[in-house]
Amino acid sequence: MTISHTVRPAPARAVRPWPMLAVLLAGQFMGLLDLYIVNVAIPRIGADLGASGAALQLVVGGYIIAYATLLVTGARLGELYGRRRMYMIGVAGFTAGSLLCGLAPDAGTLIAFRFVQGAAAAVMVPQIMSVIQTRFTGRARATALSAYTAVLSAGSVVGLALGGVLVGADLAGTGWRPVFLVNVPVGVLLTLAVPRLVPPDAPSDRPRGTRRLDLRGLALALPATLLVVLPLVLGREAGWPAWTYASIAAGVALAAVFAVTQRRTAARGGDPLLNLDVLRATGMPSGLTTLLALMVAYGGFLFTFAVHLQGVLGESPLRAGLTFLPMAAAFGLGSFYWRRLPGRIHHLLPPAGLALSVLGTAALAVSVTGGPLLWAALVVYGAGLGVSTSLLTHALVHVPPARAADASGLLTTTMQFGQLSGVAVFGAVFLALADPPRAEAMSTTAWWLALAAAAGAAGAVALARAARPRPA
Repeated sequence: MTISHTVRPAPARAVRPWPMLAVLLAGQFMGLLDLYIVNVAIPRIGADLGASGAALQLVVGGYIIAYATLLVTGARLGELYGRRRMYMIGVAGFTAGSLLCGLAPDAGTLIAFRFVQGAAAAVMVPQIMSVIQTRFTGRARATALSAYTAVLSAGSVVGLALGGVLVGADLAGTGWRPVFLVNVPVGVLLTLAVPRLVPPDAPSDRPRGTRRLDLRGLALALPATLLVVLPLVLGREAGWPAWTYASIAAGVALAAVFAVTQRRTAARGGDPLLNLDVLRATGMPSGLTTLLALMVAYGGFLFTFAVHLQGVLGESPLRAGLTFLPMAAAFGLGSFYWRRLPGRIHHLLPPAGLALSVLGTAALAVSVTGGPLLWAALVVYGAGLGVSTSLLTHALVHVPPARAADASGLLTTTMQFGQLSGVAVFGAVFLALADPPRAEAMSTTAWWLALAAAAGAAGAVALARAARPRPA
């Protein structure tokens, strides 16, 4: 497949950065919201559409499968066709998919359009970090990344709370459908705003027709990712049969083949789907390792604590969602304001954030039934997550603009794999302990979550060393 033109970022002075960032982050928020909002509506969807348990799994998992599988491809398409263009296509596709999900007459149709939503989000979301990396520098980039991570913290909690509000309100007798239809007006506004606030990518200096989409890499990356993601999404409910382990092993093997072919393509002067040279950037390997550990613990926490609140403590979906607000507030504040701390200690923030995360989950382990200590634990954990997001700035600071799409694809995919793995592993641990429901299940799981966060400490220390200011 030959691309008739390529793109590179326009100079940062040619754009109005902050309105542009607001438009981009609105798309990030919309895509993230849909990862969580549907979970609260699942019982109503099942009752209304007569969906089986497997079908309901795919209503949730179909979005995640398409999203995680196509993130790297979405990042590369933005580099080849233009990040603004692909962001607009992603927004339009996501909006259309949301409308069709909200109007779905049966479970099969709903599942099909959830895959459409996930694929559109995979096209839309990687462009955001790529644009931040290419159009912002220095302190402005740190601010933009802080805003990005604040949106990440808000999207998950707002999704849980808003899902409870919309389903409980039963607007005009529509039941669960507003959890999808709520995206439509937002998507329409973004479609109108993007051409006005996000400038097009400038043409590349490279001769026309010399860049191609790496179809060989694509043919390896898609099945490799799918083979790993599919069992992570469906394995827990299926009881982890033998095919789930075989699928993960095959996916890992195929990923190794993918890495080899990508290096060979780059060595020949071609355009790999993912240029692994980005891993040579100082801070990227340790940043990815730390991010993976952080997201494993975070994904496990969101799932197990939400189930604990409703299944063990008997909270309503809305009340359970609102319980996360102290954590989300601390997460958002920490992720946005860490840069106001003295610059000489910024490199120490990732390990400090991991330490706070360990402390927060340990405090949660001894306060799972409620009380002031539980609220304090949630605040400490949220603050630790927020401060830890400084690792994105440290991991990206040495990545050249030419490798922005590769860094974006790797980071966003790592986030998804981390959260999926956390849900799969800690969800299995929690559910095994919570049969019958009991508070001790969350307590034991929280200790394991603390251990997972502590496992990221080695990567965080290595990242701190890489990001340490050098003497003048």
